[in-house]
Amino acid sequence: MSRMTAMLLVILCASGCAAVPPGDPVDYDPWEKMNRSLYRFNEVVDSVSLKPIAKGYKKVLPEPIRNSISNFGRNLGGPRNVLNNFLQGKPARGFNEIARFVMNSTVGIGGLIDVATPSGLEANPEGFGQTAAVWGVPSGPYVMVPFLGPQTLRSLVLLPANIEVDVLHHVDSSSVRDRLWVLRTVDLRHRVLSLEDLMQDSKDPYVTLRESYLQNRRFEIYDGNPPMEDEDDFYDEFLEDEDY
Repeated sequence: MSRMTAMLLVILCASGCAAVPPGDPVDYDPWEKMNRSLYRFNEVVDSVSLKPIAKGYKKVLPEPIRNSISNFGRNLGGPRNVLNNFLQGKPARGFNEIARFVMNSTVGIGGLIDVATPSGLEANPEGFGQTAAVWGVPSGPYVMVPFLGPQTLRSLVLLPANIEVDVLHHVDSSSVRDRLWVLRTVDLRHRVLSLEDLMQDSKDPYVTLRESYLQNRRFEIYDGNPPMEDEDDFYDEFLEDEDY
């Protein structure tokens, strides 16, 4: 699959079981038939590509090295986090992200060691999709993208902006850049190997993935504190989850 799908499954473990959103799914997944086909396509591609590579990666590399690679990948998103925190009107978090990026990039040897978090500088990851949501841009329908996995139309349209501010995108050497892209993708995929049973035990893995993604996106948009009840339309504000 892709970095996005791998990341989603990590989030799924952290956020627990997802409830089905209220209302008719056609309201937020009008392209379900197509999305299901693309979901199966991604599953097949993953089973013959990233999944076996990720298993080998986990078997060959010791955990400390894998942790360093994970830290390095997260650090590359520092400028994106800085910019989007400021765009969302969160200057304190923006300056916090600047400090994190500088500290981890220098003392942390290019981000291989996360020295910022133990120092009290907690991560506040933000993307352009979240920023657009904060400014009132509707999510649009849910869509499954080939190789990229689950998205909302809003996040998909703004995905190029997230890529543009990624440090790795601006590495001059294409050979180095491509190798680092592959390494980061494999690292993200290996981190969800232990979570696959959660998906397979579901009666409908497609629905589990969809509802978990949408609920988590809402959770992220509200910085972990979504309102218990929404006055706005579900289509504009994702879904209502009284468990949060």
